[in-house]
Amino acid sequence: MKQIINQQKQYFNSNVTKPVVFRIEQLKLLRSVVKSHERVLTEAIYKDFGKGNFNTYLTEFTGVYHAIDKAIKNVRKWSKWKNAATNMVNFPGRSYIIPEPLGACLIIGAWNYPVNLTLVPAIAAIAAGNTVVVKPSELAAHTSEVLSNMISQHFDPSFFAVVEGGVKETTELLAEQFDKIFFTGSVPVGKTIYEAAAKNLTPVTLELGGKSPLIVAPDANLKTTVKRLVWGKFVNAGQTCIAPDYVLVHSSIEQSFLSLLKKEIEAGKYSFANDNYAQIISKKHFNRLVSLIDPAKVFVGGNHDHANRIVAPTVVTNVSVDDKIMEDEIFGPILPVLTYENIDDAISFVKSKPKPLALYLFSEDGSLHRRIWNEISFGGGMVNDVLMHFVNDNLPFGGVGNSGIGSYHGEAGFRSFSHFKSVIRRPTFIEFPIKYFPFSKLKSLLIRKAFGV
Repeated sequence: MKQIINQQKQYFNSNVTKPVVFRIEQLKLLRSVVKSHERVLTEAIYKDFGKGNFNTYLTEFTGVYHAIDKAIKNVRKWSKWKNAATNMVNFPGRSYIIPEPLGACLIIGAWNYPVNLTLVPAIAAIAAGNTVVVKPSELAAHTSEVLSNMISQHFDPSFFAVVEGGVKETTELLAEQFDKIFFTGSVPVGKTIYEAAAKNLTPVTLELGGKSPLIVAPDANLKTTVKRLVWGKFVNAGQTCIAPDYVLVHSSIEQSFLSLLKKEIEAGKYSFANDNYAQIISKKHFNRLVSLIDPAKVFVGGNHDHANRIVAPTVVTNVSVDDKIMEDEIFGPILPVLTYENIDDAISFVKSKPKPLALYLFSEDGSLHRRIWNEISFGGGMVNDVLMHFVNDNLPFGGVGNSGIGSYHGEAGFRSFSHFKSVIRRPTFIEFPIKYFPFSKLKSLLIRKAFGV
């Protein structure tokens, strides 16, 4: 491990990774390698989750291919020096902002989308001109093994390497001095990552989570609301960091909403046979989810299969804010439905919780849209849809407060793995004596004039 990191630092300091041509070559190679391993990666994800081909391609590979293509197309523009205005006291100099790579980067991937959430940050790091060590999640063990073999067979480990393992290996990695750490995962582990990074003053991007609310206003188009909500909540069996964690529905439409919700879940026919569902990643997570289900409050679902780690799409009602299910992020196919009487109550409730990674509002009222955006802090979100803001890489994706630090996707990812160096170049053919000794009242007056005092 130490050898790989030292080699990466030496490789970076040789300046090999900095030319844009090199970056593009490596991105093209990565695209080719992922494409040639698409089948074996799909098989590995099936072994880890039981997730079928369609959902795997949709949720894993489309984002990776798009991220690579966007980086290849734009990396020259992103990497260019930018001219900046020069103030009067530096006249006649010229000012520049120069993007430069940070160096050796550590990317700790997540298990819920083990290809996308591991490789997309790596793509950003490569585009920015860094070397990369990837640590895939050990929970998606089959996918981790394929990623390790795939990358080690096609890339110089001095540039791009994989370290497999669990807590022990991650702890050892965090003891080393990287130039950037990128982590996707839970809030508790994110805090551990942040603490370790602080010892070396290493910059971090933390993509965490939280209880992302979905608010349904009285004027919402309920049929569309329910259709989009059910898809977004139960894709990947709810194991999505930006999945709606709970619903706040206006009391006047609660029964209509629940009736449509039940019909839509039944129509979805969620099962492995239909290629539209997934296993819970581990027995530990399965047992945690089952413990959250109060049979007396189940409106739909509640069934579970311990042997196959399956929890059926479940809706619970009559939920109290003090219930266990409302304490932490659910990260599974259980949806609590709460009601509110007026929007002030809903806003106050959301604001009383840690800042969520996502927020969703279903309403046709533009003034309500703006009020929610202005009054509630959250990482990102949508009006009248769920999850799909994640795939618009023109938008930075990231959390705020407890839900994360920093952002990525598209140019935001390039910026996350870059330092923007500020420099001024001044000519030597002229020099003004105003800042030099001896001082005078005239010089003092001119300085005050120059700074507008």
